[in-house]
Amino acid sequence: MSRKLFQSLAALVLAATLLPGSGAAQQAQGAVTPNYKDADIRQVIEAVGAVTGRNFILDPRVKAQVTMLSSTPMSPDAFYEAFLSILSVYGFVAVPSGNLVKILPDANARQVPGAETGPGGGRLADDLVTRIIPVRNVAAAQLVPILRPLIPQYGHLAAHPPSNILIISDRAANVERMVRIIERIDQESSSDYEVIRLENASAAEVVRVITTLGQGAKTEGAPSTSTTLVADERTNSVLVSGDKNERLRLRTLVAHLDTPLQEGGDTRVRYLRYADAKDLATKLQSQYQKQAGPAAAGQNAPPTEKGEITIWADESTNALIITAPPKVMKAMMAVIDKIDIRRMQVLVESLIVEVSADRASELGVNWAVGDADLDNAIGVTRFDSPVAGSGGVIGLAGAIKADDPALTAAALGKGLNLGVGRLSDSGLSFAALINALASDGSTNIVGTPVLVTMDNEEAEIKVGQEVPFVTGQYTNTGATGGSTSVNPFQTIQREQVGLTLKLTPQINEGDAVLLKIEQELSALAANVRGASDLVTTNRTITTSVIVEDGGTLVLGGLIQDDLTETQQRVPVLGSIPLIGQLFRVDSTTKKKTNLMVFIKPTILRDDAQAAFETNAKYNYVRDQQLAQNPDKVRLMPGETRPLLAPVAPAGPPTLDLRRLRTDGGSDADSTAAPAGADTHGTASTPGNQ
Repeated sequence: MSRKLFQSLAALVLAATLLPGSGAAQQAQGAVTPNYKDADIRQVIEAVGAVTGRNFILDPRVKAQVTMLSSTPMSPDAFYEAFLSILSVYGFVAVPSGNLVKILPDANARQVPGAETGPGGGRLADDLVTRIIPVRNVAAAQLVPILRPLIPQYGHLAAHPPSNILIISDRAANVERMVRIIERIDQESSSDYEVIRLENASAAEVVRVITTLGQGAKTEGAPSTSTTLVADERTNSVLVSGDKNERLRLRTLVAHLDTPLQEGGDTRVRYLRYADAKDLATKLQSQYQKQAGPAAAGQNAPPTEKGEITIWADESTNALIITAPPKVMKAMMAVIDKIDIRRMQVLVESLIVEVSADRASELGVNWAVGDADLDNAIGVTRFDSPVAGSGGVIGLAGAIKADDPALTAAALGKGLNLGVGRLSDSGLSFAALINALASDGSTNIVGTPVLVTMDNEEAEIKVGQEVPFVTGQYTNTGATGGSTSVNPFQTIQREQVGLTLKLTPQINEGDAVLLKIEQELSALAANVRGASDLVTTNRTITTSVIVEDGGTLVLGGLIQDDLTETQQRVPVLGSIPLIGQLFRVDSTTKKKTNLMVFIKPTILRDDAQAAFETNAKYNYVRDQQLAQNPDKVRLMPGETRPLLAPVAPAGPPTLDLRRLRTDGGSDADSTAAPAGADTHGTASTPGNQ
């Protein structure tokens, strides 16, 4: 009888003899479907022996109630493998010994021989095996504490240091898992060292930065590495040792830190666009030289490693040449970026308005009494007034007697002159000169000085003339060759007379402008009676004001009303009512002055706004030229007046010399202005500029 037939019959006999409810091992077409519930393990062993044909020896301690449920048929080999799993679950182990299989508690498993001592097939997952595993790259003794938690209590793990091997005794499935773990650990070490030569950065600084970064990672719970970095300052190199992957990561980081600056090295040339290089170099040197600490390296280290900072200006290119450590260089570049900007400009228009009116009236009588022809005057009245003229009554009488028109005109005063009297060759002569004068004068002055300056920059404009003033005179008289010579000499000093405007604008946050203003307006005054030389008037304003952008503010002024009444008379006679008018001179002067100064700032924030304001002024002047009929020049046919060219359309500024109307030039108006060009200014009066 064959073995398979015997196994089938044994299974049928076993299935028929099992008690209902204790378990069953059903067989269909050579497959077994075992089902056990609280069955004695000995009964299960008997069924396994009947199905598989194996002989078992049971340890007296092998006792347990087992349960196994199966819904699908399984082969005898699979049934035996399931049986080994049952033994493992309940703490027993099957140990082959020749044709017998010993079933023992797993606590004694390490004392019994395993199924095999090397890799190979034919063993089941729950078979007890013993493996000797050689370790090539790692010390075997170091692996024992690492792998010990993975070995069950009945298993065995030991190391043999002289031969660097591991001995493992456990079930086959767990041994295979341990072998795979050991293979992954037992890798050839990739630890080595590299020398990284730096070209731009400092080796000591790079090592400090990377070490600080590694310490920060450790504090955050990151895994530590066995990588070591050392700086060789003599060759400016970084030595790196450790795992290959870690060395690759550090080499990438070092290469990034060794990137040169934008201008190269620790020295940069910074070209300035708006700031003054010489002034800025002094300020930066004063500011950052204080931050240069003591030498961080040896005496032979470069200046930037010692903390030295040098800044000098090249005035021809308006550039800064800076040598500084990278950290200071970065901070300095940020400061320069904030300072070297295009500042806004301010257009300041100062409006000076003066309206004055002068009125004067004079009436007086001068008398002269004397002998024939008034040669010897007995009584004469003379008042300090133009009523008397330059020669008075006596001079007028002499001029009339001499029949000299020039002397007569010089003796007459201003206004109406009426002479009354009697001039005879003998006896008493008398004469009276009556003078009446009335004058009216008015002044209307509007001046608009315009000045453009940058924010926080002082600007000044002067419009006037040099007026000579006599400061001294003398005459040298001497004899030369028997004759007398006269050498008169005068010293003259010239003084500026006109308008002076000096201001400093400061643009505040928003649209307000703080203005520091000094304005002076001087002019020649009319002849003042009794003055020995020219007389000037002076109006000065010094103040600080805040004005909104485009607003107008009054700086100050003067509203003055003067009345002067003068009476010169003969004592007693001049006070007699009615008759007293013949013996006195009355003079009345009334002067009313209105002077106001206004200021109007306009912030020019960009070039477009500056161009707009410039075009407005330009077109205003051109309109004034057009109003003079530039097509004709009196008494010179064929000639034209000079005329400004029309404002060019939007775009880069250009100058077309052919459009400037000069002698022999072309007519600027003969060519139509480009479409959209504004050829007429928006302002029509100086006060609106």
